[in-house]
Amino acid sequence: MKGTNLGEFEELILLIVGVLFPNAYGLSIRQEIIDQTGRKVAIGAVHSGLNRLEDKGFLESKLAEATHERGGRRKRLFSITAAGQRALTKNHELRNSLWDQIPDLVWKT
Repeated sequence: MKGTNLGEFEELILLIVGVLFPNAYGLSIRQEIIDQTGRKVAIGAVHSGLNRLEDKGFLESKLAEATHERGGRRKRLFSITAAGQRALTKNHELRNSLWDQIPDLVWKT
């Protein structure tokens, strides 16, 4: 397993895979990122992120059955592993802890 740090885009992909489970595949992940964030993202960037996350052990994939509407091609479906869940939880807890440390005075400006 490669490094265990999550970049912002990798965290976003992991979260979207969770949202779309059990139908998370490249194009659906890309579209959900666009829909949820308004952010333009290339399919190549999504595939690179998915591959990095799989190399880190945070995602696993399997090939679905071929479909007629995809010209007989199979979708590669992604799911979050236990290590991916731990990484997301760690990031979530860190962000919450940092938010909780901002004094109320900061927000009154």
